[in-house]
Amino acid sequence: MTSLDKLDQPGTLDRQVLPDRRTALLWDMLRVRLFEERCVELYSATKIRGFLHVAIGEEAVTAGVMANLRAEDAVVSTYREHGHALSRGVPMDAVMAEMYGKATGCSRGRGGSMHLFDTSRRFYGGNAIVGGGLPVAIGLALADALRGRRTVTACFFGDGAYAEGEFHECANLAALWQLPVLFVCENNLYAMGTALGRHQAETDLALRASSYGMPAWAVDGMDVEEVEEAARHATDQIRDGHGPVFLELRTYRFRAHSMYDPERYRDKAEVAAWRERDPIDLEVRRLREEGLLDETGLAAMREEIQVEVGQACTAAEAAPLEPVEDLTRFVYSEEVRP
Repeated sequence: MTSLDKLDQPGTLDRQVLPDRRTALLWDMLRVRLFEERCVELYSATKIRGFLHVAIGEEAVTAGVMANLRAEDAVVSTYREHGHALSRGVPMDAVMAEMYGKATGCSRGRGGSMHLFDTSRRFYGGNAIVGGGLPVAIGLALADALRGRRTVTACFFGDGAYAEGEFHECANLAALWQLPVLFVCENNLYAMGTALGRHQAETDLALRASSYGMPAWAVDGMDVEEVEEAARHATDQIRDGHGPVFLELRTYRFRAHSMYDPERYRDKAEVAAWRERDPIDLEVRRLREEGLLDETGLAAMREEIQVEVGQACTAAEAAPLEPVEDLTRFVYSEEVRP
């Protein structure tokens, strides 16, 4: 199940304002944006502790790719994964409780922001190690291939992970063994605080990835429709048994790398210029021009999502912490219990 399935469920929102797939993509982006904006507020209020990496500005990547994945597909993410988890169908209550470190969280409160995980939805993290998810994705794809499953393993990673040895080893193996992997490089131009041109001699990442013998496309990652179309072609090709595909989604995060980041490495004018290309604003303008969305519909959409976010916060506040006697639980494997 993906978050797009929500459109078929009963609710207070008039479904006539969600007439097609593109409006559903807007819903998904807006849902991720409003969730993360609330997380920023909660972090500032010390309700959320530890590290917090938001992807505000990069929502088109999440919505466009996830719209093309099926329940049987696998997803491996990064430490900037709140949107990936929500779009994959991990309940917002479980994600918010995990942010709070509560026992009802999707990782029982033990992982927090960087370690969201839900095997029932084949969502395998959440990984705090740069590039750490790539070998996991290769293993999942190999297992599915050996079982004859026509599935896709989508692996999200940033331009910083592109410089790690894991990427090159995994790209080589995926192409060599024709594994069903969708490499999703979220190129937001900065590996933490290091500009792309300062750590890559060749900044056309798709061009360089193509040297491994797999199709590699550069896509405007601020345009959800372009991302959705590219991901659809890529997943169709992978499902047809043609091996891995690499997508370089050129995007931008509007906020700092993390809540601890003073952000002294980016010019404010650059950030302001990219904000003019906000993927949500772009899609709203398109839908308005085509008569598919008006102010009433947009306001209703926002209101319903805000209600969901508020309910998730209320549930997280009331949820229990894991009991102290379970402190050493899971140090060793055990029989799974509820």
